[in-house]
Amino acid sequence: MKKILISAAAGLFTAALVGSIAVAQVIDTVTVEASRAVSTKVGYTSSRVPISEVSLTYRVSISDLDLASSEGALEVEKRVHETAQDACKKLGRMYRDAKPSDAECAKETFDKAMVGIRNVIANARKPSAH
Repeated sequence: MKKILISAAAGLFTAALVGSIAVAQVIDTVTVEASRAVSTKVGYTSSRVPISEVSLTYRVSISDLDLASSEGALEVEKRVHETAQDACKKLGRMYRDAKPSDAECAKETFDKAMVGIRNVIANARKPSAH
């Protein structure tokens, strides 16, 4: 059986993120996406092309956090970490032959989501130019 490796992805709501950084607006949600490849076909497109990757996307609210504070930064990391774990575990239960393991999927998903979040936190901590 041919192994298909995971293409784990963690995404941020990119348009909102870039827009928020560019005009110093506040973002209120982070999108965490976990995707896993499976060796069995999960479906077909309307043109009968097989689909063999599935993903789950969750939105994590951060509107109540002060990202300029250490407490706010730690809390957003906690929320993203827990969400990445939940998404990967759910995919693992739904598709038992998915690769890699739930733990590896969660780590990759968390790491990729946090790249954008760390930029937002850094911008929140910059002194204002006024």
